[in-house]
Amino acid sequence: MSDYSTLLFEIRDNVARITLNRPESGNALNMQMAKEMMEVALTCDEDPQVRAVLLSGAGKNFCMGGDLKSFATQGEGMPTHLKDVTTYFHAAASRLVRGNAPVVAAVQGAAAGGGLSLACACDLVLAAESAKFTVAYTKIGLTPDGSGSYWLPRLVGLKRAVELTLTNRLFSAREAEHWGIVTRVVPDGELMAQAEALAVQLASGPTLAYGAAKRLLHSGWTEPIETQMEHESRSIADMGRTADAREGIAAFLAKRQPSYKGK
Repeated sequence: MSDYSTLLFEIRDNVARITLNRPESGNALNMQMAKEMMEVALTCDEDPQVRAVLLSGAGKNFCMGGDLKSFATQGEGMPTHLKDVTTYFHAAASRLVRGNAPVVAAVQGAAAGGGLSLACACDLVLAAESAKFTVAYTKIGLTPDGSGSYWLPRLVGLKRAVELTLTNRLFSAREAEHWGIVTRVVPDGELMAQAEALAVQLASGPTLAYGAAKRLLHSGWTEPIETQMEHESRSIADMGRTADAREGIAAFLAKRQPSYKGK
């Protein structure tokens, strides 16, 4: 277990487990947590042992968003402080989004503000039935960060994203599932077991293909169809050079389970 003051971090069975660990504050994001998140996200992106990531929160909540007490102490320096915090937070989110390893979030309790943004940025999100979500930012006179303004309209549609951002209303795990923010709602007592099982399953898959597929799906939002198909041609050819692709095809033809190595 690596030594961080705001996170728990462990790599086991090719799964990097990141646990937000400020339960006394609802795992609220402060400067130290933002920096440590960036560090572990870089490790997840660079360490070949990491073939899936499991992100969760200690205690009753996933993440209540930014640490408002720490923001308030900045006085007139708050704008600079917010730029500083979001620089690290955004670097962490970007590395997780663009990395090869699939990222599974296990959401319990509240996911508010930056916590909601972080969940939206994950590839697969399992939520406890009792989990609650809210955009939260404009309730305190701020605006979204952590890629929330990128993901939310794409997941729920522009009108719904505007409504959730301006009203800051709480919405349930079932609503989040219906709108595409949450992949699957599970009983509260089964959340971590099911999230762990999913992460371990993904860690045994073709890691390079997972990453390349994620990047294709992201670029498809903005590219013309012909350009996107060129990206597809180049990507599938690149994957054809990997040992995983050769193993996957051979296993399919031999009617056996593939044994992927992430290479």
